Amino acid sequence: MKKYLDIFTNGLMKENPLLVLMIGLCSSLAVTTSFSNGLGMGLAMTFVLVMSEVIISLFRKLIPSSIRIPVFIIVIASFTTIVDLLMQAYLPELSKSMGVFIPLIVVNCIIMGRVESFASKRTLGESFCDALGMGLGYLWVLCGISFVRELLGSGSIFGVEIIPEAYRIGFFTAASGGFFVFGMFIAISMSIRNIIQKKKQNGDQNK
Repeated sequence: MKKYLDIFTNGLMKENPLLVLMIGLCSSLAVTTSFSNGLGMGLAMTFVLVMSEVIISLFRKLIPSSIRIPVFIIVIASFTTIVDLLMQAYLPELSKSMGVFIPLIVVNCIIMGRVESFASKRTLGESFCDALGMGLGYLWVLCGISFVRELLGSGSIFGVEIIPEAYRIGFFTAASGGFFVFGMFIAISMSIRNIIQKKKQNGDQNK
């Protein structure tokens, strides 16, 4: 049980795909201008990642090594298409605001990387925990960045005005603002990891 818990928690912070591995950044920074976009992208990515890792892990022994990459792409593309069509049918405004970034999930480095390095070599249970941890790790960072950018840049969350127009900072709605907020998240996460590591080292020395 501890093994599965460790695999799951790795994606949340220790091996967070955005803050630590720093992959899949282009779409992540592009969609975080609003909280709804960040939430939608995060949930879509999590669904595709979980389903892709589960399916590929389940059939990993049947997939010839010579054609594994095309097979991975087909599986990922299938679930990406499902998400895209569902969003167009039930969340048309969100789908329109996110534009091409939902279809581009199929070539996202996070999914392809985890499928190739993890799901194709590990058991179904391990792959599910890895995908869920990585997906939720991606989701919380995306939601955090988009929350800060929309609140400070547009003065609202989910379209509800919180900060008057006179006090908004337009810098956060620009691409440079996205990089700034992302950099602050990385700095905070590194500081937290360093504090935890020092506490562990002190604890080991006191034993």
